[in-house]
Amino acid sequence: MKTTLNKDIFLNEDTAREYLEKLRWPNSAVCPHCKRIGAYKLQPKTDSKRPVRNGVWKCKFCRKQFTVTVGTIFEDSHIPIHQWLSAIQFLCSSKKGMSAHQLHRMLHITYKSAWFMAHRIRYAMGQPPLAEKLQGIVEVDETYVGGKAHGKRGRGAENKIPVVALVQRGGEVRSFKTEQVTTKNLRAMIRKHVTKDSTIMTDELKVYDGLDKEFAGHQTVSHGTREYARGNVHVNSAEGYFSLLKRGIVGTYHHISKQHLAQYLSEFNFRYNSRKVDDEFRMTLAVEGAKDKRLVLK
Repeated sequence: MKTTLNKDIFLNEDTAREYLEKLRWPNSAVCPHCKRIGAYKLQPKTDSKRPVRNGVWKCKFCRKQFTVTVGTIFEDSHIPIHQWLSAIQFLCSSKKGMSAHQLHRMLHITYKSAWFMAHRIRYAMGQPPLAEKLQGIVEVDETYVGGKAHGKRGRGAENKIPVVALVQRGGEVRSFKTEQVTTKNLRAMIRKHVTKDSTIMTDELKVYDGLDKEFAGHQTVSHGTREYARGNVHVNSAEGYFSLLKRGIVGTYHHISKQHLAQYLSEFNFRYNSRKVDDEFRMTLAVEGAKDKRLVLK
């Protein structure tokens, strides 16, 4: 799917605000305080002693004032909206992500502001809580990120964090950090995110044993004997996702703390799941995900 953005939204604050208003309120402005339709835009008066700023609305019912940023990741930010949209475009179009240092240099803002901004955008990219389950052929695999030392299959290496990915063949990915790769932990993830009539594809790891009793089928490949595909049986989609994730971590972010790993996974999940649309439409999806979300980092 292709779309065309007005490039002025990255340069002009009024144009950027209007773009955000059209996305958030395609029909009519909705008051974020009382949730009712019926608001009018206040017009700035230059001769007023207390002129209202551009983009302020007032609800006809609760009489409260608001802007399009209230109740979104942009609320209470001193960074102009057009710079926010530029940052979202950068993160959406960069296959391996973009570091806070790079955002800091390109947008001419402080590193701290760039770091906070990037985390808010990743929060907007997060999976909706009531998303539909994966179905059909679903590949499940695990990897380990972080740390310097190497262990067997990544296990035993100091400071490594386990990440589990569930990939619908030809469809979406869901990836999560986990404390330990155990039967209990992985089985709970699969039950929550995969329909019972699905066929699960994994490697030969013992924690996956018994999935055929709960799902339509379970087939494995033996990586230990260098078997990576047997006809239609493989976990190559999951391996491809992990390849993008690790290239982003090593080449762009260099280090990701355990505390913030989930947000980075949301970023890589979002780009993978919107890989079939162009960069501009992907940006629109990210901006739409910013509404009704607030993130306060301490």
